Parts: sequence; C-alpha cells; structure tokens
Amino acid sequence: MTTLRSTLDPTGEQYALNRKAQEDALGELDAQLELVLAGGGEKYATRHHERGKLLARERIELLLDRDASFLEFSSLAAWGTQFTVGASIVTGLGVVSGVECVIIAHDPTVRGGTMNPYTLKKNLRALEIAKTNRLPVINLVESGGADLPTQSELFVNAGKIFQGLSELSGMGVPTLALVFGNSTAGGAYVPGMCDYAVLVDKAAKVFLGGPPLVKMATGEESNDEELGGAEMHCRVSGLGDHFAVDERDAIRIGRQIMSEINWRKAGPGPSLPADAPLYDEDELLGIAAADFRVPIDPREVIARIADGSRFGEYKPTYGTALMTGWASIHGFPVGIITNSRGILFSEEAQKGTEFILLANQLDIPLIFLQNCTGFMVGKSYEQGGIIKDGAKMINAVTNSKVPHITINMGASFGAGNYGMSGRAFDPRFMFSWVNAKLAVMGAQQLAGVLSIVGRQAAESAGREFDLEADAKRTAQIEEQIEAESHAFFTTARVYDDGVIDPRDTRTILGITLSAVHTQVIQGQRGFGVFRM
Repeated sequence: MTTLRSTLDPTGEQYALNRKAQEDALGELDAQLELVLAGGGEKYATRHHERGKLLARERIELLLDRDASFLEFSSLAAWGTQFTVGASIVTGLGVVSGVECVIIAHDPTVRGGTMNPYTLKKNLRALEIAKTNRLPVINLVESGGADLPTQSELFVNAGKIFQGLSELSGMGVPTLALVFGNSTAGGAYVPGMCDYAVLVDKAAKVFLGGPPLVKMATGEESNDEELGGAEMHCRVSGLGDHFAVDERDAIRIGRQIMSEINWRKAGPGPSLPADAPLYDEDELLGIAAADFRVPIDPREVIARIADGSRFGEYKPTYGTALMTGWASIHGFPVGIITNSRGILFSEEAQKGTEFILLANQLDIPLIFLQNCTGFMVGKSYEQGGIIKDGAKMINAVTNSKVPHITINMGASFGAGNYGMSGRAFDPRFMFSWVNAKLAVMGAQQLAGVLSIVGRQAAESAGREFDLEADAKRTAQIEEQIEAESHAFFTTARVYDDGVIDPRDTRTILGITLSAVHTQVIQGQRGFGVFRM
C-alpha cells in the first residue's frame, strides 16, 4: 500500500471557508443535541428523580462498561415535527460486560415514554441493526405504550418490534429486558418475548390491562402489584426471571446476565496494524466542502481515517471520478469506494462494479464515502450505455454480501445514492456529515427542471408563459428542496443512523466495523470478476 501524502493548505481561503461552514453547522447540531439530552425538560426530569428513578441516559451510563463508548443512533429523530426531538427513546451501540450490544431505552420524561411514529421507526431500526449484525439487545423499559392520537400510524407496524425480538431469539442472539416502570398492554410483550426479564420491585408494571380496564371488562377489583408487579411476576406468573430491589440492582443483574451468556463473535478480529493516521482528523472540517458543488479530495479524507494513512488504490488511472482501493481502519481490512468528482460516468460504474466483486471474493467489508450528484446524462452518454453500466453497479451493490458502511460526506443525489449504497440498499450502518445533502437532485437543478417542463407545457398548449409566476414558483421549490435535503430533515425520518461531526468519522467507523464482525463476514459466491 502507498502512504498518502497530504497537499492540504490549512492557511488557504477554501479551507477557511469550508471550516467556517462546518463549524456553523456543528453549532446548530450541538443546539439540537442539547434538546435531545434534555428529554422532556427540567421539570419532568426533576419529578422523575424525586420518585427515586434514574433518567434513561443515566441508566445507560451505569449499564455500560467503565469508559466504554456509546454510539447513539438517530439522535435527531422527529426533528422538525410535532414530537420532541429524539422521539422519546434512546438507541445505540455500547459494550456491556465485554459484549457489544444494541441498547434501546425509553425516555419516560417525554410524554411518559409513549411511542409515536418516529419512536417506532427508531426502535425498528435499532432491532434491524441488531439482527443484521448479530448483536444482543438490552431493552431498558419504561413506557406508557402508544401515543394514542397517532395509533393509526403505529398499531400495524408496532408488531414488528415483537417480531424482531422473536427473530433474534430464534437466531440465538440474546435479548434482555430491564423493566423500570410501565410495560403495559402491547408493551407487556417486550419482557415477555425477551430471553431474560429483570423487574424492579414496586416500580415494574407489566400487564395487558391495568386495574381500570380490568374493572370495566370483568368487574374485578385489583391493583397494580397484583396485576403486574415485580414480586407477582417473579413468584406467581413466572414472567420475571430476576427480582431487583431497585434500579441499580436491576442494572447490576443485567450486567451479570451479559457476563454469563458465553457470547462469541462470529467474524474475525482486527488483523492489521491499527496505527493512527499521519494527519490530524481536525482538518476534516476544512476538507468537507461548504458547497456540495465543490469536489472533496477523497485522498485527503482517507489520509485522516485510514490506519497509517495507507491506501492501495485500484485502477488509479481509469474511471478517475470514482476512487477505489484497500485500506484498514482500527486494524480491520476494508475496501473504500468514494467519489473524487460528483458525477459518475460509465467507466466509474464499471470500475466500481469490479471492485465490489473483488471485495466479495476476499470477504472484505466496504466503506462507501458518498459525494455524488448522480450518473452523467446527455445524448452521448445515453448512447454509450450509461443506464446499463449504472445498472451493473447497482446490481453489484444489491447482491454484495460483505458488510457495507456508508458515510454521506457532501451530496447523495439521484441514482448516485443507489450506486453508492444508500439507505435502500441496506448498508449495515449509514451516517451523514453535518453539512451533507440528500435528495433526488440539487434544489436549483430540480427547480430548473420543473421550470423547463412548465415552459414546454405552455408552448405545447399555445399559451403565454408567465415569467413572474415561474420565478416565484421556482424560488418556492428551491426553498422547499433545500429544506428537505438538509441533514437534519433526512435524519429526522431515520434515513440514516445519525448526523456526525466529520472529525468523529474514524472513531465511528472503528466502532461499527467491530460491530459488523460480530456476524460472519462472507462475500457473495458463485461468480468471478467479470469485465464489462
């Protein structure tokens, strides 16, 4: 492999412009993350503490191994909607008793931890990550159930939570529920379907119907403890496996369970030197483009995320708008596919396809670093077969069996999103840099296309084209698409696993690469590397 040499000028005007744009965007991100950390606000947090309860993040902190990292997923879920940013649930990846786990924690300070449509999306995505990567799941349960006014958007798909827990158990992947409070109605099936259930005395309430419902349905008089208390379930019903005297005891028991499951990772560990890159990751703020139309030099990015800044480039002189090659990150061998210029041509599609096939032959995970405005259009490119060449790359991405981890560094537009393993193609993990964009095309381009279509329609109908109305409509469309392509807007809908600081890219890749190696790493078999 070649050791990359940076040519970045940290004193240059473009670097300063880029850095300023990224710092401003990170300031906006920090402001939103403060709201996420606040949950339901100081009033409800204080009330929760006064009841002798820990906050969701306090529970997670006590559960994790000392000084272990916690990679949070979908932090800004529900941003810009009627619901609290964060969607009343905390999900992420952490290490408990030496085992990498997916953690799902309800936040009872936000509307009692009730589930809204974004909570559901976030919960299901966490379970999907656990399933595809063979990661144990720990549920920290305290939820009032469904947000009833939005039940029509919840009820049907909420069953997938139970399906997911059952599938994990069937796969031999441990699932654990620590019940700190309400787990009622459909939510009662969470501890019911987990392999292990720990219930907190005088706090856990696990029942299909509470006292008022039982009274209405049967006329029977009962109380919470008789219907669903920890002692009843541990002594009478058998639902509870462990009786905890308080929350800290429940967390202690949870950690003990994870230490006893005899868990083994199915994939190989890191096999190459995990020395730090030669260049400062802080400089990524000046490398990330302030304007997606300005190319990002992928060599400068790789030099700051790859071990020792080493990179073995594949086909360096062919299809140069796409860069492909081999590296390692925190000791894990990887293939890297990234855009050196925004547009993909036929040569790039062919090169990318071949490289994906090679990675599958070698059982090497792929890192996609997106900054792509799509495949090239125009008469000569259509006649040259851009559609069939793009289809080959998309076919290869679809049928690739090695883990994909995708980072949107700048732009992810059109079919370029598909060819570079966007969300629809099930990368194991996908994150976006704070200033990234995601859309069918850029705002100005999309608005311009609609303007042209409108003009042509007017000409076909033989009527005068209203230039003033067109200018107003174009401005409105540009504003709309600009807002809808914003990283906060797309992550709010769980189209990625989170918006990240570019400087954290290497760390996040290291954590996720370790996680994907919990599963077997094996590429697609049955075909050779073919020329196109």
